[in-house]
Amino acid sequence: MLFRRILPWLGVFLFLGLFFFYPLARILGLSLDFAILSVGDFRLTFFVFCFTFYQALLSTLLTLCLGLPAAFLFARFNFRGKSLLRTLTAIPFMLPTVVVAAGFNAWLGPRGWLNLALQNLFHLDSPPIIFVGTLGAILAAHVFYNATIVIRIVGNTLSRLDPRLDQAACSLGASPHQIFWRVTLPILCPSLLAASMLVFLFDFTSFGVILLLGGPQFATLEVEIYYQALTFFNLPLAAWLSLIQLLCTLAFSIVYSRLVTRAAMTVNPRLNLPIRPRIWRQRAFVAIFSLLLFVFFVFPLFSLPFRSLTRLEADRGDRAQAQYGLTMDYYTELFVNRRGSIFYVPPVTALGNSLAYASLTVLLSLALGFPAASALARPGRLERFLDPILLLPLGASAVTLGLGFIVAFGRLLSFPWLVPLAHTIIALPFVIRALQPALASIPDRLRQAAVTLGASPPRVWREVDWPIVRRAVLSAAVFAFTVSLGEFGATALVYRPEYPTLPVAIYRFLSQPGGLNYGQAMAMATILMLVAGAGILAIEKLRLPGAGEF
Repeated sequence: MLFRRILPWLGVFLFLGLFFFYPLARILGLSLDFAILSVGDFRLTFFVFCFTFYQALLSTLLTLCLGLPAAFLFARFNFRGKSLLRTLTAIPFMLPTVVVAAGFNAWLGPRGWLNLALQNLFHLDSPPIIFVGTLGAILAAHVFYNATIVIRIVGNTLSRLDPRLDQAACSLGASPHQIFWRVTLPILCPSLLAASMLVFLFDFTSFGVILLLGGPQFATLEVEIYYQALTFFNLPLAAWLSLIQLLCTLAFSIVYSRLVTRAAMTVNPRLNLPIRPRIWRQRAFVAIFSLLLFVFFVFPLFSLPFRSLTRLEADRGDRAQAQYGLTMDYYTELFVNRRGSIFYVPPVTALGNSLAYASLTVLLSLALGFPAASALARPGRLERFLDPILLLPLGASAVTLGLGFIVAFGRLLSFPWLVPLAHTIIALPFVIRALQPALASIPDRLRQAAVTLGASPPRVWREVDWPIVRRAVLSAAVFAFTVSLGEFGATALVYRPEYPTLPVAIYRFLSQPGGLNYGQAMAMATILMLVAGAGILAIEKLRLPGAGEF
């Protein structure tokens, strides 16, 4: 009996033990050898940690400044275009980080359409807007990326607040300002703290945004791990930074879990319907803030395809006489090896590699996740004990995971199959969480009735289980595919140069000079955005009703 309960867990824990816990143990062993580290290494660690904490805290505060009013907007009011605007705020969260960074680059970068348009209009020789390579670029991208967390978590609590509390306070003579500070805000605090901690966690572990928009002068723990491992080949220092990163993210994850539990206790099961704005203050708030959200979220998203289809004379070196014109040249160049070099990998090959890695990730994550999700569907004491272990990969950053692969499997890095293995570790917890509710919803009486009628176990699965769980399986598969397609942190450390993925190719082309390289990066980022966007829509359509968002 005990063996039958353990059997579904064997595959997933053998996999995690070999490709997750063993690499992290090697990092732990390497990072605890303090004799290898110098005083300068500890000084660098202190400054990098302080900046990581500072930018994450500042990004979180700015995200709250945008997300909290937006949560009130969506929870309290009905207005034309609300569903579209809400969708626009949610899309960035599921997009790969390189796409978000490329979107801001296409909008406000030195070769972005706004800078080139201003150069053409005022006959300037250099970009008038300095955005990329600044702290403001990092903060703006983080707000763009994580605002939907505050909107969804805080908005859910707002939409379920008991309206009788506000009415009672109003009848006692409280002003709207007093009602907010003394009634609404205390009830919102658990949800607000939970959303803030989750945003802080994502900002603290940010990699792609800072690498592409900030640069080495704004190195966080994630970026410094990348530089120390691949640029300076200082694996002991990289391992030490990874240990600090892992401990911090695990601590933040534990705090977030407790805050989520407290937030769930304050939610009223009754849903309060939003109202149409009536007085002029409500109408002004809805109009102004809707326009602000539309501009902030639409411009980076639409700048990407617009820039990928626009050729400017500035791309060929004449910045002072830039002229616009639609072209497909950047897309056709994805198939061409103009250098004629055997070492050059055309971008279309990188797309093929990404699709192959994503397909393998889907197969591996479903094969490993399905037995574990089946066991969790009918949890006992053993399952409740093992369940939190499956979430541990979420506490480790992708860069830390990639460094663990370098330390543990350094001699095997010539094998390209390490990339889908790393992607599977990242996607596996999400796949299990997507499958578990569907498997738990299968009534035992249906299976028993099928067995009573003489159905064999394979037929019970085909006729009873599969029709119920197929939507969840497809949703989990699309989720794993989308996560793999956009993964950048771990891939940047373990991929082989002849087998790059699409995010790695985008980073390469953005780092190289020349308008043609920049245009191809925009074209690749647009393709990745469209594929990821299609995956997001599929997940939303296939997801079970009532499934959680975070």
